[in-house]
Amino acid sequence: MHLRSVVLLLTVLAIAALAALNWPTLVEPSVVSLGIMSIDAPLGLIMLALTALLSIFFVAYVLSLQGSVLMETRRHTKELHAQRELADRAEASRFTELRAFLEAQHQQAHTAVLQRMDVLEAHLAARAQETDNTTAAYVGQLEQQLRAREHGSTLTPIV
Repeated sequence: MHLRSVVLLLTVLAIAALAALNWPTLVEPSVVSLGIMSIDAPLGLIMLALTALLSIFFVAYVLSLQGSVLMETRRHTKELHAQRELADRAEASRFTELRAFLEAQHQQAHTAVLQRMDVLEAHLAARAQETDNTTAAYVGQLEQQLRAREHGSTLTPIV
C-alpha cells in the first residue's frame, strides 16, 4: 500500500471512531440555519452525511480519472504497437533492399573477376604459345647445328 492510501484509510477510521464514540452528541437535535429558514435537526449527523457524500464523490472522481488514464494508456499502447510494426516492416524492407544491393554488387564483382580471369587466361595461353614457339625455334636451331656438325660444315649460331 502507498503512503497516501494508508493516510486516507487512517483518516476514515478516525472519522468512523469519533462518530461511534460520540454518537449521542451527533444525533442530538439542534437549530440548524439553512440561510432562508431554520430547522430543528441533528447538526452532527448532517455534517457526517455531507462528509460521506463528499467521500463518495471523491472516490467516484478518482475511479473515473483512473479509468480515463487506463483508456489513454491502452490507446497509446496500441499506437506504439502500430508504430513498432511499421518500423519493423520498414527495417525488413531496408534489409531486403540491402540484400538485393549486395547481391548485385557481388554479381558485378564476380563478373569482373571472371572477365579478368579470361583476359589472364588468354595472356597465359599467348605466353605459352610464344614459349612453345621459342622452344621449338631453339630446338630447330640445335638440330640444324647438330646436322651441320654431322655433315662437317661449321655454321655460326644465330642467337
